[in-house]
Amino acid sequence: MAITTTFEQLEEVQAAITAVMSGQAYTWPSSGLSVTKADLKALSDREEILLKRYRAETGTGGMAINVGIPRRD
Repeated sequence: MAITTTFEQLEEVQAAITAVMSGQAYTWPSSGLSVTKADLKALSDREEILLKRYRAETGTGGMAINVGIPRRD
């Protein structure tokens, strides 16, 4: 199994969220069998984790500290 980047994992989670939003479950009328897609809450939680990790890895979205040199007047 290949190791995926945080960005790739984030894309996968967001694609799954889109799939869930377009139809959570389906039941085949002929057989009565049903399938349920991933839990939206779990995917949203995972997305938050990945977004935080991605921002930390890329240096975006974090707190910025501006260190200046004091002036002597």
